[in-house]
Amino acid sequence: MTQWIDAMFVRGGTSKGVMFDAAALPGGLALPDALEPLEREQRDRVLCAALGSPDPYGRQLDGMGGGLSSLSKAMIVAASKRPGVDLDYTFAQVDIGEARVDYSGNCGNLSSAVVPFALAAGLVRRPDGVQRFTLHNLNTAKTVVAEVRVVDGAAETAGDLAIPGVAGSGSPIHLVYPDPGGSRSAGLLPSGAPVEQLRVDDRAFTASIVDAAIPLVVVPAAEYGLTAAELPDALDADAELGALLEQVRRRGAVRAGLCEDPESAPLAVPKIVLVGPAAESTLIDGTVLPAADADVLVRPFSMGQAHRAVPGTAAMCLAAAARIAGSVVSDALGCGGALAPGPGQTSEVRLATASGVVRASAMSDEEGGIAETALARTARVLMRGQIAIEV
Repeated sequence: MTQWIDAMFVRGGTSKGVMFDAAALPGGLALPDALEPLEREQRDRVLCAALGSPDPYGRQLDGMGGGLSSLSKAMIVAASKRPGVDLDYTFAQVDIGEARVDYSGNCGNLSSAVVPFALAAGLVRRPDGVQRFTLHNLNTAKTVVAEVRVVDGAAETAGDLAIPGVAGSGSPIHLVYPDPGGSRSAGLLPSGAPVEQLRVDDRAFTASIVDAAIPLVVVPAAEYGLTAAELPDALDADAELGALLEQVRRRGAVRAGLCEDPESAPLAVPKIVLVGPAAESTLIDGTVLPAADADVLVRPFSMGQAHRAVPGTAAMCLAAAARIAGSVVSDALGCGGALAPGPGQTSEVRLATASGVVRASAMSDEEGGIAETALARTARVLMRGQIAIEV
């Protein structure tokens, strides 16, 4: 029997996902720990079916997913009852090959689509003009501020902001993450150190474990015989590299306090990122990016796949890491912390991804932490209607 559920298919930054009004799903916005097992099973089954998982062929042809982690996502949104907050939302990362849904982090790219979806769904209304919306993300219990231009009651789509990895341009959506440190852990540096060694068997690997908007395990590409200029397909084709990075990531998860042992590490966080000094690189579209156009090379991995660009939250976390003296990012910048100006001052870092340069910024607070991170994205509602779920 087919069940039809109201939904929209929305692009946010370099991600796409199915977005739901919380009232349409079993369990609504609640995180798994707050749900009865049957209710969680029902909701996860809807999300997996909507995206086309599990798919042993890795293509999600029987759903709305696209066979990549950045295209296998869902957002659940509701009008907020919290004082000063407009919308609450929960992010769900749907595994491709297995019937699993991970709620361990937020998605910065798809967060830019929350307001466009909510306006289209009638969950929030604003007059025309540039409007600020305050969002609460349940996954991280953090606030996100989104600045969106409203035209005729909807989020404007036409504009001149080009996002690497997305054809054309769109209206900018400015995202600010206040107080982003410790999104899932004890703080900005969960282990207390800007750099440390993670052991896999008899080898030690350098890593910075940083949590600003999302936890990351940031590693120097050179330790793996790489430059961070490699293209995603080449990285994905190296099964030995992928297995090693996953072991390092899981040990970083333990050091971040996200799990007790590597075997129980969350699927979606921490993400692991290869970083290297700026150098000339060839992009996915075949064009050449000069070294002078970027500050640092980055190759993030999400759910075991090399990302085609960079997760939005990861871009902001890397911007924060650039302000931490002695971190893998600041070392790759060759500045040893020169991107760490005084409190209240914002610095921007240009991240050379496989799709082009992504700019993200961070601002320090009085105690040397990170007061906020920021990123500009574009978003567009691609489809609205009902999605078919076989029950």
